[in-house]
Amino acid sequence: MNPYVSIKNKNGVGYIEFYHPAQNSLPGNILSELARTITAAGEDTNIKVIVLQSGGERTFCAGASFNELIDINDEETGKIFFSGFANVINAMRKCPKFIIGRIQGKTVGGGVGLAAATDYCMATKFAQIKLSELNIGIGPFVVGPAVQRKLGLSGMSQIAMDANTFYTAEWAMQKGLYTHVFDSVEALDDAVTTFAEGLCTYNPRAMAEMKTMFWRGTEDWDQLLAQRAKISGRLVLSEFTKEKLKEYK
Repeated sequence: MNPYVSIKNKNGVGYIEFYHPAQNSLPGNILSELARTITAAGEDTNIKVIVLQSGGERTFCAGASFNELIDINDEETGKIFFSGFANVINAMRKCPKFIIGRIQGKTVGGGVGLAAATDYCMATKFAQIKLSELNIGIGPFVVGPAVQRKLGLSGMSQIAMDANTFYTAEWAMQKGLYTHVFDSVEALDDAVTTFAEGLCTYNPRAMAEMKTMFWRGTEDWDQLLAQRAKISGRLVLSEFTKEKLKEYK
């Protein structure tokens, strides 16, 4: 299958789905399309609630595209690359509608940031998480604010430093990233549909005001995440990271 971003409106729920055959690792064009789709769904009066999900079975999102990462040769290109997830997170933050996360499998790096930027997130027991950025000499600078907002500084710093370890879905639920963990994808889908359609019966203006309340204190994230993307763009050019990336060629 080819990479895609799609949206389907069913009973007032906008199901936004992304997919890439490389374990849902996302290149810049897919991230840009994802940000645009989220923004458009937020403006669509026929959509009351959004569900963010990915195609495939056991991987929600493997982070950013390593093929693009390896090809970065200057700071500006690096900043643009790392701004991909920043733009999606900011689109989710600014969207006036609740975004429900449906995390069916493992999620790494930027994918953890996407899960953290949802307003309510459900997962399967297979949905382990890992922040692996330190492995290649950078860090979770762009997704850090979203992850810290959900896990707290202690939880975020733990998985950021322990960059080789997948943490269980149960651990992620205990820390507040996931609200529920299910034994199967089928049970997850039933719960997501029931919850999302239930939200559609509520006052849209009340939900929009609640979303604003939930995200208060993040008004500087446009600038903050751009600064973080610049840091990552600089670090990816370091000799240490260049040597590490050779292992992935």
